[in-house]
Amino acid sequence: MNVDFPQYFLWGAATAAFQIEGAADADGKGPGTWDDFCATPGKTKLGHTGEIACDHYHRWREDVDLIKELSLGAYRFSISWPRVLPQGRGPINEAGGLDFYDRLVDALCERKIEPVVTLFHWNLPAALQVELGGWAHPDLPDIFADYAELIFNRLGDRVRQWITINEPWCIVTGGYFDGVHAPGIKDRALGYRVGHNLLRAHACAVERHRLVRPHQGAISFAVNTNYSFPATDSPEDVAAAERAMQNFGGWFATPAHTGDYPAVMRERLGDLLPEFSAEDARRLAGSMDFIALNYYMSDVVRHAPGAGPMEYEIVPQPDAQHTEMGWPVRPDGFRRLLHRLHEQYGLPIYITENGAAFDDQPDKDGFVDDQDRIAYLRDHIAVVGRALAEGVDMRGYFVWSLLDNLEWAEGYAKRFGIIHCDRENLSRRIKASGRWYAKVAATGRLDAAEHGAEHHGQES
Repeated sequence: MNVDFPQYFLWGAATAAFQIEGAADADGKGPGTWDDFCATPGKTKLGHTGEIACDHYHRWREDVDLIKELSLGAYRFSISWPRVLPQGRGPINEAGGLDFYDRLVDALCERKIEPVVTLFHWNLPAALQVELGGWAHPDLPDIFADYAELIFNRLGDRVRQWITINEPWCIVTGGYFDGVHAPGIKDRALGYRVGHNLLRAHACAVERHRLVRPHQGAISFAVNTNYSFPATDSPEDVAAAERAMQNFGGWFATPAHTGDYPAVMRERLGDLLPEFSAEDARRLAGSMDFIALNYYMSDVVRHAPGAGPMEYEIVPQPDAQHTEMGWPVRPDGFRRLLHRLHEQYGLPIYITENGAAFDDQPDKDGFVDDQDRIAYLRDHIAVVGRALAEGVDMRGYFVWSLLDNLEWAEGYAKRFGIIHCDRENLSRRIKASGRWYAKVAATGRLDAAEHGAEHHGQES
C-alpha cells in the first residue's frame, strides 16, 4: 500500500473534556448533565463516572508531550462549559476554567500543534438543565452564543479551527429518544425540538464568530453519519437507504447548508419538525465553513412499511467484522460517504473522528499490541487517500481517540485509544497503533509502517 498525502494535510487525534479531564468539582468547576447522569445509579456500566476519568486536568502537560511524541500536527479537544461557566452563564471561572484552556492552547502552539477546539461535546451545565430544561428551551441558542463569544475572545488569537457542537444527532437520539445518554429523557417530540435548538445554537455561535473574528479561522459543527447501503437493488430499498441518510447526516448538515431540513423529513415528520424563522434560516444557510465528519461504520437498510414515519429498518451484517461496540467495519461505505458529502455540499472535509474499540489488553510488560486497530485505521486512512486522488477536498484526519477514556454510558470497558491509560494508576503508554499512526503522521505516507509497530515505548 502506497498512499502519499499533501503537506497541508492535517494529522491529529481527538478527545472530549468530560471523557478525559476528571477533576469533576476542582477549582470552581460546576456540575454538568453528564456528571449528574453518571452519578445516577444504573445509568452507566459498572457505575463508572467521569469524576477522575484520565485526570487530564492535572496531567495535561504529559498528554501534550505525548501528542508531540506522536508527531501529530493537530489536537482536537473540547472546552468544558461548566468548568468555564459553572452556572452556564454569569460568573466566569477564570483560574480553574479559562486559564486552564489558555495554558493548554499555549503549550500546543509552542510545540507547533494546531489546536482544534470544540465548544460543546455533550456536557451541558447542569444549572441550565435544572433552571430552563436544557436544550429544549428557546433561549439556549443565545446563551450558548454568549459562552461561545467568551471563548472566541479568549482563545481566538491562537485557535483557527472551531467546532461548535459535536454530533447533535447523538445528543438527540441518545439523550431524548432512547434516554441512554444525559439527560436521560424519552420524548421524541421534545427530541426534535432539542435538535432544532441545537441547529439554532450552532448558527448563533457561527454568527458571533464571524462578528468577533471576521475572516479569522474557520468554523463548523461535527456531523456523525453512516453510509446506508440498500439491502437489495429494488427501488423501494434504494429509496429507503436514501431516506436513512437524509434522516441521519442530512438532518443536521442540510439545514446548516440550505437553511431548512431535507424535504423528505419535512414531508414525513410533519409537525414534529419545528419551523425555522426567517432569521434562523438566514443564520443557518452557509454556516459550515467545512465538513467535520465523525465516521465509524455503515449500515444496510431496507424499506419497512409502518416502521415509523421514515419507514426503514437496519439489516444485520453477519459477514462483516464488528468492533467491540458492535459496529460493522465498512471502509467501502466510508468512501461512498466522502464522495456523497463532496457532491452535496462542495466543502473541504476534515475527518474529525474515526477509530475503533477493540478488546486490547496490555501484555506482561504493559504493552498493547493492537493490530486489529492498526488494520482498521490503515483501511480507513487508505480511503481518505483514495478520495483525495479522486478529487474530494480532504484536509485532515483525526483519530478517535488519543487516550483510552470514559466511553460515556459504556464506562471504561470500551477502549478506542491509541494510548493506553491504566485504570489503576492512570499511567500512559503508547500502543502499537499509536506508534504506527505516528509514522504515518510524520511522513505523510501510509506505507511508512505497513506492518505495525515494534514493541517499545516508555510508560509514564
